[in-house]
Amino acid sequence: MATSDQRRRQLARQKLERQQQRRQAARRKTKRRNAVIAGGLAVVLAAGAGACASVKLSGDDGAKADAAEQPSASPSKAPDPCGKPAKGAPSKGHWDKEPAMSIDTSAAYTMRLDTTCGDITLKLDAAKAPRTVNSFAFLADKKYLDHSKCHRLVDQGIFVLQCGDPTGTGTGTPGYTIPDENLKDPRLKGNVYPAGTVAMANRYDGKDEKTRNTGGSQFFLVYENSQLPPNYTPFGTITKGMDVLKKIAAAGSTLDPSTGNTAPNATVVIDKAVVTKS
Repeated sequence: MATSDQRRRQLARQKLERQQQRRQAARRKTKRRNAVIAGGLAVVLAAGAGACASVKLSGDDGAKADAAEQPSASPSKAPDPCGKPAKGAPSKGHWDKEPAMSIDTSAAYTMRLDTTCGDITLKLDAAKAPRTVNSFAFLADKKYLDHSKCHRLVDQGIFVLQCGDPTGTGTGTPGYTIPDENLKDPRLKGNVYPAGTVAMANRYDGKDEKTRNTGGSQFFLVYENSQLPPNYTPFGTITKGMDVLKKIAAAGSTLDPSTGNTAPNATVVIDKAVVTKS
């Protein structure tokens, strides 16, 4: 029979083992969380991916994330809250150069996304992000976003839905890049992109300045306050459709090991995107 001293030592060992197991679990959880944010979401977000410190919203980096480093799939899929996509094929448009400026930077612009899950309306900030807004006006006119799938949903650490890639893989790009803009927007207090923000993805890796100014067509919609470094051009706000985003988020996501994306369980397709001058 064990003595009281032996029993105390045994209990102490068991307590230490439990503490070590909890620490290991916490490290694994942190590692998975950082992988979601850092490997993207791979976001985020196309040309689109970006990173700073441990945070990365990625897009056309061409890399596939390690499935072990991605967030676990939703334990059970909720019913798909969205409808069937409209008939039509995603765009294969490709342009070698950024479109020439054609918008009035003193005017107000709106982008309406008619999606399978409901309409989302964005107020675009042409004064603070003129080249970004000009690019989306061009892409919408060319129907580049029509019939494109929103390919990435992140609901751990940061809370974003990423769209704008007709390939649906997170690697698509319109062929040209646009510069970062409005990174010192006063709304980005404490490195937080507030709920309702619309921002660009890019390929900034957090280290090499040559990877800046690499936005393309991929963008993300923030449905809850999200801690991110100010590396992603904020170019608008969501004025309608936050309920749509919440509905999409509630359905959860599933890891796609072929792309490394955490794809929304909901069928989120932009049937039509329109930019109008108010």
